[in-house]
Amino acid sequence: MKKTLSLSVMALLAVSLVLPIVFATSVGSGIGVDVTTEDFPPQVWMCDNRIVADDNVQWGRITQGSDPIGGTMLERINNYAFEGEKIKWKVLVMDKNKIDQNIDVYATIGDVQGEGNDIEVNCQRVGGNRVEKSCNARILEEEVEWNPDLMDYFECTLTVETPESMYGEYWITVEAEDGDGLLGTMDENEYFFLNPEIRLSVDGDLTFEDVRPGTEAYSDTLLVGNDADDGSGVLMDMFISGTDFYDSSSSGARCPSTNQLALNGVGPNGVRHTGTAIGDDTGFRYFVTNGAYSSYDDLTVDTQTYDTGTFRAKDTEGYLDIQYGDHWDRTVYDEAEILQSPVKLGGVYYAGNILAPGAEMALTFKLDLPEPCNGDFDTGAIYFWGEAI
Repeated sequence: MKKTLSLSVMALLAVSLVLPIVFATSVGSGIGVDVTTEDFPPQVWMCDNRIVADDNVQWGRITQGSDPIGGTMLERINNYAFEGEKIKWKVLVMDKNKIDQNIDVYATIGDVQGEGNDIEVNCQRVGGNRVEKSCNARILEEEVEWNPDLMDYFECTLTVETPESMYGEYWITVEAEDGDGLLGTMDENEYFFLNPEIRLSVDGDLTFEDVRPGTEAYSDTLLVGNDADDGSGVLMDMFISGTDFYDSSSSGARCPSTNQLALNGVGPNGVRHTGTAIGDDTGFRYFVTNGAYSSYDDLTVDTQTYDTGTFRAKDTEGYLDIQYGDHWDRTVYDEAEILQSPVKLGGVYYAGNILAPGAEMALTFKLDLPEPCNGDFDTGAIYFWGEAI
């Protein structure tokens, strides 16, 4: 075969010396192609489904727990949250490289704003079929159009953990990470104080010295304040209650018919008064001022659920009766507030009864001591309560 091929070539060359030859096949060369795909970082847009939900342990006047998570906690108007409460976002995530299962979307908290903070909860893919207007999804000036191969919706629910793992001020946001490790962050970073410590301060002593039976005596003015963590923004709804008082020594006390000084007064016949603002009622009352409001304007609303025996009332000086109670529960609403001002926040919370961090309200107490009365009554208590709203 090799020999035959060689002869054929020689013959061809010989002929070519006589006649010109035109080849019918093409000849050419090529260049290599080098295409680099842009490493497109994920884009994250928050849509209009962001809520803060209450826990299921203790809820406020409006919100009735968080299970199922249906609506926002209307009481909360500052950026703080407590154990068991939830922050929930719906986000649209886009990646021009791909939006398959390699993308990871999660909520993070940390000390700095932006990417790379601690991952607290992974988000759930919920699907979709259009770009919602509330997302305002844009890349520079380009409005993003729906493409299921490039984008999807996710829901993220961050539940506040115990103070041991979550206490203090944190930046909170939603981040997305693709298979190449590129990160994208929701623009709307939030700054929350998680599990702030709430405290009440009482400045002053409630002391009545050498009160003559059958007369009225006034205390020095006390300051009751919201002593929550600085910077927390915690608003406190304030309440007051009390107990009867007793003489801790064996002194033969009687006021007026037994060894007990009643919080809301007992008449000479031993029957307890019920706070109907009768001028000769005995016992303890208080006058309160907070900003533009005072107990002169108190609405005296009483649901008769926390203390069924005392009607909220005020005397001619504007001093209010104190509800019986040594505990706090939800029955105190519309009954045991320190001040029921005529203006309400959201139609529910008495504006004059709310204290911001560092704020104080001033209370002066009046004791109408029964007659006859004997003894030094030093055992018992008047309580101040504050609920973070």
